[in-house]
Amino acid sequence: MSISNASPRVLWLQVWGLAAVQGGIALTWVIYNLYLLKLLTDFGFPKTLATGLLVLENILAAVMEPLMGGLSDQAQRWVGTRFPFISVGVVLASALFISIPAFLVFGSPTATIRWVLPVLMVAWALAMTVFRSPALSLLGRYAFGTNLPQAASILTLVGGLAGAMGPLANQFILSLGPIVTFSIGSFTLLVAAVALRSVNPNSSVQQETSESSLSPQSSSSWRQISIPRLALVFGAGVGVALGFRLMMQTFPQILDSQVPGANKGLILGGIFIALAVTAIPAGKLASRLGNRQAMAYGLVAMAGFMGLMVFTRNGAIASGIAIALGATFSLVSNGTIPFALSMVPPDKAGLGTGIYFSGGAVASSVFGSLFGQPESLSPIVGVLIGAAAFLAAGLFVASSGKLQAAK
Repeated sequence: MSISNASPRVLWLQVWGLAAVQGGIALTWVIYNLYLLKLLTDFGFPKTLATGLLVLENILAAVMEPLMGGLSDQAQRWVGTRFPFISVGVVLASALFISIPAFLVFGSPTATIRWVLPVLMVAWALAMTVFRSPALSLLGRYAFGTNLPQAASILTLVGGLAGAMGPLANQFILSLGPIVTFSIGSFTLLVAAVALRSVNPNSSVQQETSESSLSPQSSSSWRQISIPRLALVFGAGVGVALGFRLMMQTFPQILDSQVPGANKGLILGGIFIALAVTAIPAGKLASRLGNRQAMAYGLVAMAGFMGLMVFTRNGAIASGIAIALGATFSLVSNGTIPFALSMVPPDKAGLGTGIYFSGGAVASSVFGSLFGQPESLSPIVGVLIGAAAFLAAGLFVASSGKLQAAK
């Protein structure tokens, strides 16, 4: 593939290994979200418990993501690698993931024992937080400087393809049954982690030194951690996640009311397909334009295209808007981790990544608490709040340039 020779400052083999982990994470969450309600109701729980579990999981993730990222920074410093967190987290998450449908087979829906099921679900969600920030922060060691968005585009490509399976292949995934589907997800996650470990540079300390020498923040310590910068990273995470969640909830509502009979799965899947297809060109554009500028432009465009959703009158317009949303979101998705990494010293990459994901988790918990039911929010209000969230995230990203310059 020609992109593999694009720059000597990108370790493309390692980036593809990291993308495999990103794809495994996305796939398992697609499976979990598709089966969550069915598994709970089959065991006699009310539908409202699904929303409550997601809110609880996101509240816990808001704390765990920066905690695990920060602890992995310490591991990198003292033992020269983050892989203890990644390995333990992946093995634990994979085991808990397959134990969820296994409990349905071997467990009992009695009043007391059935509560093991939601406990397993929460435990799995926590296990996912153990390795996500430590793993994805490795992007800062596999690509440097202006090449970060281009490397991140591979993660966006793989994540977009995995995410598209939700709207496009949901019936097929459900038809496989929970045992088969959860086994596939668990196996995929394990294989991805093994692939990443196998391509990781042997001399991690030397690689870390190389990264630091290429970074303007080469001498880093806890004293260099800037609370205002972390606040901007957190705020961007909140805005992007809240805007995206509202977009994915209100678009189907608009299609139901204004384009009856439209193929919602195909249209919503088009967002993820467009995201994947445009990821690499968007990464190249961001490398030339500057990640901060490309991400800010993408967020403004997302707000604008989200506003256009209310003018959907037929399938062609809906498909065009979906493609535009996916294409512009690729600028945002490519830029999130590079943006977080740029706001912290190199040896605090895990913390910076965790802070961004913490913001996303807070947004998801707020979304679940206030807007979890489609009838709780009209499409017009959802569009307005979602567009405002994207614009707020764009403001946080754009204003970080002044903070960076004043460093």
